[in-house]
Amino acid sequence: MATTAGVYRNGNYSRNSLNTNNNKVEKPLSVNSNPKNSLKSKSLPGSGLRKSAPPSLGAAKDDTGAVRLRPRNEEEMVADADFADCVELQPEVKRLKLRKNNWDSDTYEFDEVLTEFASQKRVYEVVAKPVVESVMDGYNGTVMAYGQTGTGKTYTLGRLGEEDTAARGIMVRAMEDILADVSLETDSVSVSYLQLYMETIQDLLDPTNDNISIVEDPKSGDVSLPGASLVEIRNQQSFVELLRIGEAHRFAANTKLNTESSRSHAILMVHVKRSVKGRDSILSSENGNNSLMAKSLKPPIVRKGKLVVVDLAGSERIDKSGSEGHTLEEAKSINLSLSALGKCINALAENSAHVPIRDSKLTRLLRDSFGGTARTSLVITIGPSPRHRGETASTIMFGQRAMKVENMLKLKEEFDYKSLSRRLDIQLEKLIAEHEKQQKAFENEIERVTTEAKHQILESERNYAVELEKERLNYQKEYMESIKKLEEKWMMNQQKCAGGENAAGLKDESSNWISNGEDSRVANMEELSEMKKKLQKETLLRKAAEEEVNKLKSQLAELKKSEASAKSDISKLQKMLEDEACQKEKLEGEITILQSQLLQISFEADETARRIDNGGSEKVPGSLDSLLSQVRQPQTNDLGNGEKSSIAKLFEQVGLQRILSLLEAEDVDVRIHAVKVVANLAAEETNQEKIVEAGGLKSLLMLLRSSEDETIHRVAAGAIANLAMNETNQELIMSQGGIRLLSMTAGSAEDPQTLRMVAGAIANLCGNDKKAEENDEAACVRCERELCYNLNKLQMKLRGEGGIKALLGMVRCRHPDVLAQVARGIANFAKCESRASTQGTKNGRSLLIEDGVLPWIVQNSNNEASPIRRHIELALCHLAQHEVNAKDMISGGALWELVRISRDCSREDIRTLAHRTLTSSPTFQAEMRRLGIDYQ
Repeated sequence: MATTAGVYRNGNYSRNSLNTNNNKVEKPLSVNSNPKNSLKSKSLPGSGLRKSAPPSLGAAKDDTGAVRLRPRNEEEMVADADFADCVELQPEVKRLKLRKNNWDSDTYEFDEVLTEFASQKRVYEVVAKPVVESVMDGYNGTVMAYGQTGTGKTYTLGRLGEEDTAARGIMVRAMEDILADVSLETDSVSVSYLQLYMETIQDLLDPTNDNISIVEDPKSGDVSLPGASLVEIRNQQSFVELLRIGEAHRFAANTKLNTESSRSHAILMVHVKRSVKGRDSILSSENGNNSLMAKSLKPPIVRKGKLVVVDLAGSERIDKSGSEGHTLEEAKSINLSLSALGKCINALAENSAHVPIRDSKLTRLLRDSFGGTARTSLVITIGPSPRHRGETASTIMFGQRAMKVENMLKLKEEFDYKSLSRRLDIQLEKLIAEHEKQQKAFENEIERVTTEAKHQILESERNYAVELEKERLNYQKEYMESIKKLEEKWMMNQQKCAGGENAAGLKDESSNWISNGEDSRVANMEELSEMKKKLQKETLLRKAAEEEVNKLKSQLAELKKSEASAKSDISKLQKMLEDEACQKEKLEGEITILQSQLLQISFEADETARRIDNGGSEKVPGSLDSLLSQVRQPQTNDLGNGEKSSIAKLFEQVGLQRILSLLEAEDVDVRIHAVKVVANLAAEETNQEKIVEAGGLKSLLMLLRSSEDETIHRVAAGAIANLAMNETNQELIMSQGGIRLLSMTAGSAEDPQTLRMVAGAIANLCGNDKKAEENDEAACVRCERELCYNLNKLQMKLRGEGGIKALLGMVRCRHPDVLAQVARGIANFAKCESRASTQGTKNGRSLLIEDGVLPWIVQNSNNEASPIRRHIELALCHLAQHEVNAKDMISGGALWELVRISRDCSREDIRTLAHRTLTSSPTFQAEMRRLGIDYQ
């Protein structure tokens, strides 16, 4: 029941692909009647989200554009029984004929022509399966259904096939193939299911999330929906259950053309993340080779593919569908979004310089699908009835134009830094443990060798001393024994020899004794010489022991050097790990900044999301507990006026004083809800004076000063911004230090919504356009000069307390809403300065120029966002009206922007103001003559 019309390839339709064998680009027949008009499809390998990832060329399989005819339904069989079908299919030659009348018809070509008898499996294989395979290879892919209401788009894409498995649609079959090809251990599959209803994006898996913002990457142009639910899929059954839940929440209505006509565009997003095997080396804990270690530091690569299946709501003619009331409004919204899609397709097919992508949220969502980097198949649906020939012709022509659009395929690869970090942590822990083990073993060995050497030295010294003492004692003993023997012999000889006759014998005996003494002395000398030799031997042994100790010391020094080298290697690994961690933190910081730019939740939306059924008691609460209950859960009947009426009812029942008293409650949740109620009350001018008189302004400023909760800061700043719309309140806010508190809040806040509220409050204090107009109308009552004097006085106080610096500091956020409020504040300030200068109450250069605001103004004067650009253009014109600012503006490059504004600005009043300023300033006229600018 659906037709698929080919793939988008960067402006032109094609079935070309990169052949994996020989890399030749095939040239098939174009869908135009002339085969020579086919254009080549381009496939660009890229690094995807990270430029550091190695690019790999993924070969895309052939895309097939097919047309599928819905059979006649029961109504058409009766009403058109006497008429032939308005289309004739020729599947053999892959053509379709659209009959103009009985004898004339138009012929269109497609890659495949499927009759009304073609199976769902056949449709999936020729249309969606090549796109699914590209997604598995790391590319983005889109399958989209387009056609008149009631022609079978939802049947082709979203049929669950629970009763008949053969009737399963593209969504179910695509998930079957994806789950069959991934590994749930290393890969992941997650889905989001959304609907675009009345130009609001709603989450079909979470109906309370009914206003999702679109975020575009300013560098890559990728579109994302960070606020949408993202559910991980582990099996086919859970996916089918999610589809059933989403279909139950989708809007549908009964029309003349379809009993269950879809009233919203359904969008299924499938995110596939796959690890690339074989591209990184495995880190081994046992191998310490440096080359292997260096290879292991290369992070693993993951490929991210996204499959988008879009079931567009059917186009319809109001006179045929019979839509009325709310259904009519839905039909208008559907036709407008489809018309915007058609304009984009026409512009891309004609290679137009401007493509109106931002005309609709549908075209913004599908930005990557046509003229982008995704592989896209368009499913167009037609019926056979001749009564709807006009809608059928329009659908076919849309498909023909879409097939001329050409996309540039881009591979989505990035490094898996988390996996690398885990691997490096494990490797570092192993290296540290191994090093500690080796160091401990080395220290134990050194201690053992040192101890053994000391023991050997002590033992040698002890043995030497013992032997020396032994030798000394033996020598002394032998000497004493020898002396004793000589004395005994001498005494004996003296006794025997008496008188002179024995004199000769005694003489001979003495000679013998002397001779024996000499012999004993020689023996003693020999023993002493032997002892000296032993002493020398012991000395040599001691020297050998000392040399061994020195050798051990040198080994210890070498071990210390090797330890230092190991520490150096570990420090290098730690440094590499730190570098990877820094890069990881940088990437996470970029993600955080992108996520923070998506926070566009105001306190009004928060209160609306908490609405409950209105059935509370009408009795005025008499206790603090009942008062807290009413502030925590404000009763709301409906959006808009219902919410305001419930706040007003709470205001009447409880009283302003009791509400303000809750701003000082200890419960943070109570304070948050109380300040939200005060902010809602402050939005009404009739309540502002009452709030200020009751001390509400002081309480709000006290919250900014004392509270650390950013939600309280955001809502309190919003309430102060509402109060600052009144001129009298502006003076009160400044006199009570409000500017200083707002500046401190701006310096510490990171949330874009908080910064937006603070910037809005300061912008209102810079000067309010509405009040300025009222003052112009009341000039006859209040003196214009006195008014300008007061404004100048307030501006001097605002600047003195850091208001201008705070505005300029908030541009760090780069959120468009914050920048718009900053630009509005600068424009209000410049306008009030211009009025004061005209009245003569202010002299000298602009305070904005003195505080360094001019470079930012010039830099953003041609900003893409129209609110920012409009306010900055007004600020430039007002600054240029005072002649004393002319030289600074010329040196800062503002003259060229003024010339551009006077020629190209879209608003006539700003263009006229710029022209009048340039022509009336002598300084600007002289500079333009010097630069050779021809300006009249």
